[in-house]
Amino acid sequence: MRKHIILGLLLGILLGLTIWMTSLGSVGIFKMAPPMKVLSATVRHLQIVGAAELLAITIGIPIGFLSTRRACRFISPVLIGTANVGQTVPTLAFIGIAGAVLGMGYKAAVIALLVYAMLPIIRNTYAGIRSVDPAVKEAARGMGMSMLQVTVKVEMRLAMPIILAGIRTSMVVNVGTAAIAGMIGSGGLGELIVTGIAVRVTQLILQGAAPTAALAIILDALIGGVETWVTPRGLKALKSAQWQQ
Repeated sequence: MRKHIILGLLLGILLGLTIWMTSLGSVGIFKMAPPMKVLSATVRHLQIVGAAELLAITIGIPIGFLSTRRACRFISPVLIGTANVGQTVPTLAFIGIAGAVLGMGYKAAVIALLVYAMLPIIRNTYAGIRSVDPAVKEAARGMGMSMLQVTVKVEMRLAMPIILAGIRTSMVVNVGTAAIAGMIGSGGLGELIVTGIAVRVTQLILQGAAPTAALAIILDALIGGVETWVTPRGLKALKSAQWQQ
């Protein structure tokens, strides 16, 4: 409860700061972005993050799952190592390379964010499925379940909270990374931040940075709620008992 109150207060401060900066109208000779532009930039920001995250989930979960299969286990270090390479390159450098190779704009930003979003999803999918007790799978097989049913109803079901934790991490990271992608003309709230840095107007920087931070908090809370909802009751009871010890 205390955590929710703190997050609510922080979110209120960030949204209030955004409204305040927008209401200024202008700072010296520089005009602040009007409310509709801030709203359209927020929508564009969500489009970039959403497209990259959807692609990362579509690609990352199957890769993480295949890495746990006996037939593909020998290539799992290669798959996870390849995903790790994307994380080792500094964010600004990688976005700059993507912009130079793919052209400035939306496409380059989505590809850059896709690379950064995949590693947490692949890693958590792999860890989540590997964490399922073999005895549980054997019990499911003993009850007459097929391999497909064991995978869907046992492995993926028990691994889902860990997989969602990876999606949650990659989503929040990408909200910030998408702001940096404003430097290659992708649009979004990063455009306001980059403009403010270019003209050295703190208020304009805050007008883009505050809603970006608020967006990260909102998305983190939403996915956290889904993560709690899909966690089996047995795992919730186990976690509660562990916290009480």
